[in-house]
Amino acid sequence: MNRLLVNIARTLLDSARDLLPIIVVIAFFQLAILKQPIPNLNEILIGTLLVVIGLALFIKGLEMALFPIGETIAYAFARKGSVAWLLIFAFALGFGTTIAEPALIAVAAEAAKVAASADLILDTANARDNYANGLRITVAFAVGLAILIGVVRIIKGWPLQYLIIGGYVCVVIMTVFAPKEIIGIAYDSGGVTTSTVTVPLVTALGVGLASSIRGRNPMIDGFGLIALASLTPMIFVMAYGMVVH
Repeated sequence: MNRLLVNIARTLLDSARDLLPIIVVIAFFQLAILKQPIPNLNEILIGTLLVVIGLALFIKGLEMALFPIGETIAYAFARKGSVAWLLIFAFALGFGTTIAEPALIAVAAEAAKVAASADLILDTANARDNYANGLRITVAFAVGLAILIGVVRIIKGWPLQYLIIGGYVCVVIMTVFAPKEIIGIAYDSGGVTTSTVTVPLVTALGVGLASSIRGRNPMIDGFGLIALASLTPMIFVMAYGMVVH
């Protein structure tokens, strides 16, 4: 119990240290450059404290739950020797974690509002919801496929750079043909998918799988799934834009 409290206290201090540069930058520009007092200072201080606590709890939760779960499942599938079930799990993990990403939900909803205001879709609640849900499902499918391909890469030992180069060549080509209204959303979707829910589980899956397969180096083969998960949504969202717009 004492050790847990010490670890939590250390995590709180680490979180406060990580947030300190942001606080210093905002305070400097607000007070020294804009020369204005910080509005609602009490609320900001309370909110900052809540952010520190939330970040600390999130990091501790990753260490205690998500990382071990991902690695344990990867070890179990490797021992079971069922490639088909491993690939199904990889796709389902990528799809499920992405569809639940808070950042993706927010971006999809905002994209639907902008599309409606630009008369690209009907300005009704149903049309906006359908557009946003279609965007989320498209991105989630893309990430699921990316994790599946990444798992195959780890099993086969394929070099990561060829997949990344080939993917970005596709992105450049599709950018030429995609509607201009969807290009920015497509590029941003690659970033919002790799957020708080997806990254820990996917990283743990890759490292655990590479550690459990003979001849694979976790440092070389275990990482790279996040890069693929950031790449494929750009391709699929531009394709989605070609169909919808």
